[in-house]
Parts: sequence; C-alpha cells; structure tokens
Amino acid sequence: MAGGADSVREIESEEPPGPQPFRYPPAQPFTEPDWRRLPGFRNVTSAEWESARWQRLHSIRDVRGLREVFGTRLSDDLAEDIAQDALQRATMTMLVPPQMLNTMDERDLRADPVRRYMLPAVSERCAEFPSHPYAMRDSLHEAEMWAVEGLTHRYPTKVLAEVVATCPQYCGHCTRMDLVGPSTAQVNKYAFRTRWAERELAILDYLRDTPSVRDVVVSGGDIANVPIARLEAFVMALMDIEHIRDIRLASKSLVALPQHFLQQDVLEALARTAYVLEFDFRDVRNQAVLLRGVNATPEDLLALCFRLLDGARITPYYAYMCDMVPNTEHWRTPLWEAQQLQSGIMGYLPGYATPRVVCDVPMLGKVWVHQVSDYDRELGISQWTKNYLTPLDARSSDALDRRFRYYDPIHTLPESGQAWWRRADRRELVSR
Repeated sequence: MAGGADSVREIESEEPPGPQPFRYPPAQPFTEPDWRRLPGFRNVTSAEWESARWQRLHSIRDVRGLREVFGTRLSDDLAEDIAQDALQRATMTMLVPPQMLNTMDERDLRADPVRRYMLPAVSERCAEFPSHPYAMRDSLHEAEMWAVEGLTHRYPTKVLAEVVATCPQYCGHCTRMDLVGPSTAQVNKYAFRTRWAERELAILDYLRDTPSVRDVVVSGGDIANVPIARLEAFVMALMDIEHIRDIRLASKSLVALPQHFLQQDVLEALARTAYVLEFDFRDVRNQAVLLRGVNATPEDLLALCFRLLDGARITPYYAYMCDMVPNTEHWRTPLWEAQQLQSGIMGYLPGYATPRVVCDVPMLGKVWVHQVSDYDRELGISQWTKNYLTPLDARSSDALDRRFRYYDPIHTLPESGQAWWRRADRRELVSR
C-alpha cells in the first residue's frame, strides 16, 4: 500500500506538459467589436445595427462606400488595389454587409484575413497563373447533374436544391460563381430559365418520384435571401414527402447577417418547422473553405473551431479545399498542405467537432484528403476514385474504374512542375 501511495505522490508532483503548439483558451476575447469605432458607423444606433433591413440597405457595393466606412484607415493604395481587382479579376460583385466590415481590423486592413477574402486586391492574385488551366465556371459540374433545373442529384441519397441565385454578401471563391449574383466585368452569369414557382413544382415532383433520396440540402445562393414565407412553404412540402429524412438549410448569413435570423417572422417560421419535426433543430454545423492567408493554418483553423464551439455552440463539420473556379489560385491550397492541416488539428477538439478536411473533386464529390489514390506532387495532379454512381454515370460503363483529377495551384509546385505547366497542352496532360 505504501508503495502505491508513493507512486501516486510521484505522479502528482510531476510538472505539467510543456507548451502546446496551439494554446487553449485563445488569448483574444470572444467579443464583437464596437462598430462605432469606424468613421462610417460612428452615429449608428444599436437599434439600427440590430436591424436586418438596415444592414442590407447599408451594405457596401464599391470602393467609395468603403472609404465612407473606414475613412483614412483605408489607404489610397489599398483602395485602388481593390478597385482594380473589381475591374480585372473579380468573378463576384462587391457586396459586404456592415456586420462583416465590423469584423475587419481597420488598423491593418491590408493584412486582415476577412478583408482578404471579402475584398480581394488585384496585387494579391497570382500574376502568372491567376486561374488554373483546368479551372471552370461550374467547376463541380453541378448544372450538368440537374435532375430538373436547380436540383443537383450528385450523390446516391442526397440532392442539392438551389432555391435562389443571390446572397446578402458575395465571396470571390464561390463555387457557384457561374450562377450566383450579378454579372461582373469578367463573367456573364447564368440565369435560371424558369421562375421559382415552376422550379419548385418540378423539384417536388422529382423528389416524390425518387425514393432513393433521403437528404435535401436547401441552398442557392443563400436562403437568407428567400422570403421566409416561401422558404417555410418549401420546407413544409419537403416534410410531406415520406422518404425525406434530413433537410439541411445552408446559409453563410449566420455569420454575415445574423440579424436576419433574429427577425420575429423568421424566428416564428423556424419554430413552426421545428414543431412539425416534433423536436428542436438537430444542430447547427459549420462548413469552412480553406483560403491561403485567411484560415489555412492549424492555428487559425483551431481558433475558428473553438470560437464556433465555445462562443456559438456551432459544430465544425467540413473544411473544404477551395474549388477550382477562375481567379482563385492565390487562395487555393495544394493537397499536401491540406493533408498536413488535417493532421495538425487532430487531438485538440472532440472527435465529433474535429472538421474533416475534404476535397470536392470535379465529377466525383467530397472525399477526405487522405483518400487520394495517386498524387504527383511535382505536377500537382491528384487522382481519385468513386464508389457510387451519379445520374451522369449512367452513360458510362467504367465510372467506378475511372480516375478523377484535382489540380494543385501551379505557383505552389516546384520549379520543374511550374515549367511543365508553362509548356504543357491538354493533349500532353491527358496522355500523362
């Protein structure tokens, strides 16, 4: 017994572990900055700030509006840099709610990560390879997989319903930049050919006739831009389909425009749908996109995840590699960095809240970054296989034997790989 007690005393007297690579809790307090510190919001009242209508009406659409908000904190060179990006590279128009502007560090806007992805500057884009040669406007081929217009049937049991083509804010890395938002100097956007009432009927008819579908993601665009009565009616109609088991409402506006979800009519509509389900909403989960200079380090991603869990009771879910849409090379991470990132965040978070880092491979779908079948790091070409068939695969007899490709950003490759891409043509790539 004495020996046992000594052993306990020895354990208790040991020094605590050394400093961890990531320190918890984060040193920075979890508080919303006071918007009145910004010149353009100095006289905004709490009632105005908490109004979704006020936020929408005062969203910033051009550099002139940015100057009014930030005053001299927005340097002339950065303002011009942002303006030139809108003219030369932007695939999404500028639209930033005051809520998002308030999260930016006005003391150093050039380096601020939120500014870097909401208000990109042309000097930040890759000069030689602003777009990958295989970048596409609809990089995931979602429109090709429409069962009816606006309903992507990509996975065996899951569908995506695109119910609106606008958002309260526009992000330059948007995977649906081909459809969402107004046209820009670089991109003439696709527009739905049918009105919502017609699309809704077609979507619901397809789902009633397709019992293999159990899961519907309602997205767009952003559901915050759907009139709440219309959204409620659509969700209720989905609930009436017996084989639909999961309905997921996708919105970035919990972050960008939380005021929308605090409106009385929105709260009442959400409460009614929860009542029909006979229990509260199952959970709120976060899907992030990895962006260089924004959140693509273990420290930044862990800080985000703990803020979500501790401050908002939101569960981290997926961290996506940025899709291969035009003019996103400066944001995208290579596969090997994403794999290192997955390893770097393991062990800190509860297992259920450790986001899985995934790659959305064109014509395939979401795959964990460590599921790659073959990876040429010199050329940045990864190859992947699938274990299910999409509707498009019905025309292919070898879909389960094919290799699907994703490409690292060229500027992250070794010089030999960059040189190969400078001289490569599509025939050479196909034969490799």
